[in-house]
Amino acid sequence: MKDRLPVIVCLLMVCSPPAATAQEPKAGQPMFERIDAHAHVFQAAPQVYEMLQRLDLRIVNICVVDKYERGYEEADPQHAKALEVFRGSRGRTLWCSTFDPQDWESPGFAERVIVELNKTFQDGAIAAKIYKSIGMELKSKAGRYLMPDDPVFDPILEFIAARNKTLYAHIAEPSAAWRPLDPSSPHYSYYKANPDWHMYLHPERPSKEAILAARDHMVARHPKLRVVGCHLGSMEDDVDEIAKRFDLYPTFVVDTAARVPDLMRQPREKVRMFLIKYQDRVLYATDLVMMPWDNPEEAVKQWEAEYARDWKYFATDEAITYSGHTIGGLALPKSVLRKLYHDNAVRWVPGILGAK
Repeated sequence: MKDRLPVIVCLLMVCSPPAATAQEPKAGQPMFERIDAHAHVFQAAPQVYEMLQRLDLRIVNICVVDKYERGYEEADPQHAKALEVFRGSRGRTLWCSTFDPQDWESPGFAERVIVELNKTFQDGAIAAKIYKSIGMELKSKAGRYLMPDDPVFDPILEFIAARNKTLYAHIAEPSAAWRPLDPSSPHYSYYKANPDWHMYLHPERPSKEAILAARDHMVARHPKLRVVGCHLGSMEDDVDEIAKRFDLYPTFVVDTAARVPDLMRQPREKVRMFLIKYQDRVLYATDLVMMPWDNPEEAVKQWEAEYARDWKYFATDEAITYSGHTIGGLALPKSVLRKLYHDNAVRWVPGILGAK
């Protein structure tokens, strides 16, 4: 989350369709409802509802606790706003709740979280999310870093599975977080602006490899739990690494939220064959954001531009200019496109087709 806005600005300059394109259907556009499986909408804006209706689009509205990000500091206000947006959108913005792991060492932590999540599920949440603070920031009183496979989470994860809900897991970050700032990286602006998450500045914290190993262990320990690895599962550099996890963990999938540019940086044919081979395991997502203080008209333009760019990349063989490079679209088969944009979200996040 959040390391995406500078990338969008760049892409708007080079990839935005003419204004009419966002308004009128175009040859080659999908003839089926699309699902953005990971976005953030915390403004009940009629402009958003109209866009969702016009584009025949659903989203999964993700709540997350990040004390460094304005608007994400606490879970409850996000839950309330997500429920309001859901109702205003006539069911096109399904939502994913979350919890704050800050007091994970306090007595009764798991029991309190289960009560909180159960309330959100009763209110219509179809999934729950855990965040990168687990593994990258939170420490015990004795100085031990909290990892995603810590036993303290076992009752919570078992509860989520028993309720037939899906876990969204934003665990670890792009490899750029552990490297010096690189202006050529899609994640440069985010880590320049967010030193708290730039692990290169915090060498005492766990390595990316250790965090992902703990994430994998968590997935293996809970074989009845569906897990969406957010942001390509933080394995954005090489689809081969994602494929290894798919082969090992049948309940693990990934979304593309804020990582389509990372796919663009890899060899075209390699990415294309990966998406075809694992056509049942990848969910289309953007990580697009609309907060209460955002201008809804400008936000809608931004969203439409990104949706148009991504469709061009996945569905056509047309050239796309990104970060000074020209990339050929993947021209995925229609059956694969439908799974990427719709069927996989329906399968892996039950409840997403609730009544509008």
